[in-house]
Amino acid sequence: MSQDEIWSTIPVGKLGIIALRSCDDIAKKVDKYIVEWRSGRTHEEMNTINFEDYKKDSYLVDAECPRFGSGEAKGLIKETVRGDDIYFLVDVTNYSITYTVSGHENHMSPDDHFSDLKRLIAAVGGKARRITVIMPFLYEGRQHKRSARESLDCAIALQDLINMGVDSIITFDAHDPRVQNAIPLHSFETVQPTYQFLKALLKKVPDITLDTQHSMVISPDEGAMGRAVYFGSVTGIDVGMFYKRRDYTKIVNGRNPIVAHEFLGSDVEGKDVIIIDDMISSGESLLDTARELKARKAKRIFLCATFGLFTNGLATFDKAFEEKVFDLMITTNLVYQTPELLSRPYYATAEMAKYIALLIDAMNHDRSISEFLSPTARIQKFIEKYKNNQLNNQ
Repeated sequence: MSQDEIWSTIPVGKLGIIALRSCDDIAKKVDKYIVEWRSGRTHEEMNTINFEDYKKDSYLVDAECPRFGSGEAKGLIKETVRGDDIYFLVDVTNYSITYTVSGHENHMSPDDHFSDLKRLIAAVGGKARRITVIMPFLYEGRQHKRSARESLDCAIALQDLINMGVDSIITFDAHDPRVQNAIPLHSFETVQPTYQFLKALLKKVPDITLDTQHSMVISPDEGAMGRAVYFGSVTGIDVGMFYKRRDYTKIVNGRNPIVAHEFLGSDVEGKDVIIIDDMISSGESLLDTARELKARKAKRIFLCATFGLFTNGLATFDKAFEEKVFDLMITTNLVYQTPELLSRPYYATAEMAKYIALLIDAMNHDRSISEFLSPTARIQKFIEKYKNNQLNNQ
């Protein structure tokens, strides 16, 4: 089915986007894309009730979560959403937002953001035709399995959302996609931003050569191997992996310390190397991998991670860049980016707003989103244009 045929199908309901404060910036970009696309579309039934409010100046729904002095809150939606196709956007890692508790300033935690999401879903009151939650960083996604007497927070959170009437959940680069087994009868999609990584990388490094002689993609551990294999497959470059030997007799800062990094793969000497992972937390593991590759005489090193959390700040990255441990770092704007991060000379953003807008626009028309979830053809077409010098600043 062509794109024109997709957009001419009848929408599920009037489109409404409820962005929590944590997603204000990217939600405005998403809204701008959809407004622009729909303003230029024509259809023979565009003036019928089936396309009521199809073209609007904004699809953002006025909603908020005001708080009492005690820190308690409530969800408040200030306009009707009856019969609408509602999409929630929330970034549970955005610690920049604060609220006051008995005169003390608190930074919002993932628990606070998730509670606000549930408050606004509750405020919808079952009146929406369909509810989709777009949660780029999956809440409690790293607590997805039980290895001792401990909670299964991610599974419980997913079931909470479904029990509240959520129909679909979209996340990005889930730490372990098997957590969707907690809600087997409902839609759960996890998306990898490989296409956006490539666009950002080729824009910032126009002289990189993507072939087996000049470049390589590396997984910093076993968990990221699937991402690296996909990246290598669609670009046609070799794949390598590090695995961590740990000392399981000790626990330091809640985890077993790494004794050594062992490398599996072909020779990296003289090659540009792309290290790809799902997130940068403290960054220790990623930088250790980069140092190991430099010791093996890699040429340039590019760090790519879906979520740049930087929980220990940027000082270690600043020092590593000065020491020429890596040449470029790319993360998405799916989570909060500090002004300090955006100002760093070694940093580039993989822009995701247009991608989210495409997902929302297609789903509102109740069309398949498989081409967006597995964009292999688009990636190969993009690389072909790159090799033929035909990108023209795409």
